[in-house]
Amino acid sequence: MNDDNQENRPRMRYFRYAVLSLAALLVLSLGFALIPADPPEPPAPPFTEQARAAALADALELRAAGLQLAGGTADGGAAAGLDRVVTLLTIQARALLLPEAAAASPATATPTTPAPAPASMTAAGLATALAASGTERLRDAEAADGGMARLLAGAGTAQVLAAQELAAAAGSPDAVAAVGRAVPGGTANVSEAASTAPAADPGATAPATPGSPAACPLVPSRQAAASEKAQSGEQVLPPGPAAPGSALAALAAAELEAVYGYQAALARLPADAAGPASEFLRRHQDLVEDAEAASRLRCAVPPPQEPGYVLEPGFLAAPAAGLARLEAATLPAYGDVVALTDGSARTWAITGLQAAAERTVHWGGDPGAVPGILLDEARLPLLPE
Repeated sequence: MNDDNQENRPRMRYFRYAVLSLAALLVLSLGFALIPADPPEPPAPPFTEQARAAALADALELRAAGLQLAGGTADGGAAAGLDRVVTLLTIQARALLLPEAAAASPATATPTTPAPAPASMTAAGLATALAASGTERLRDAEAADGGMARLLAGAGTAQVLAAQELAAAAGSPDAVAAVGRAVPGGTANVSEAASTAPAADPGATAPATPGSPAACPLVPSRQAAASEKAQSGEQVLPPGPAAPGSALAALAAAELEAVYGYQAALARLPADAAGPASEFLRRHQDLVEDAEAASRLRCAVPPPQEPGYVLEPGFLAAPAAGLARLEAATLPAYGDVVALTDGSARTWAITGLQAAAERTVHWGGDPGAVPGILLDEARLPLLPE
């Protein structure tokens, strides 16, 4: 009997050790389960949102610098330029501001409040910074999503133009040169944008290639469409308002009207204005061909060339002002192409938007705070105080 007890004691001891070990393990596991894990890092916002936030921050910071400079401004020319820059950046910041941020409390809206402008900032320095910001907006527009790409392209275009004007008003050759270096250059071929291997015959079926639109049925040329329209009496319309090909076809129609306007204005312009007008006319004719070729490759019907267009009253009496309005009328069409395309086609459209805005300014017109978008300022959110 004693032998049995002696044999059972080690077994009970081991059993107790096992029970205690299991209990300790259970307590530890429960403790680890109750300790909250570190929250995962929030995902990085999409590129489009990053580009919008960066554009808003730059607009607010440059606006603060412009307000500070306007408060103790120097000569009248620079003062007027500073006022226009502040107004421009205010409208752009409102367009870039999210509605919920505008309605937030001051504490919530603190991240959008710009830092004080450097005390050493000058009008020439602001012009250089504005050109750099505009260049960044144009670069971001190439990769952002459709609607935001149009907004960024328009904001960048207006900032570059404002920088050029402010640098000239400040009378600083260094600032003028710096702004000139900041302005993006170069052009793209819109036909290459529509397809990496465009058809040799514009009326032939466009081949399907990687990154290009799928092969589509035969699309008639402008002359064929005009002949069909004349025979049937029916209007030939592009397929749909939201299609890239339709946007390019609409742009070709706007460019055709500009060509007609330049042809009508050339004989009535003074000699010093006729030279630039002739060059602009050739450029518009090239743009018509490019937009038509790209629209066909995207399965849209190019617009027929009208025998004439109705010019607004007073056009022939003041052709420069009329040309400015014609150039400004092409800006929304370029904005649509920017929003509905990507890749090289969008790059081409951004370049065309810049050139059209510059021609509008050349003839004394105003391309607006965001060229390419018809803004209703009354509907824009107000900036937080």
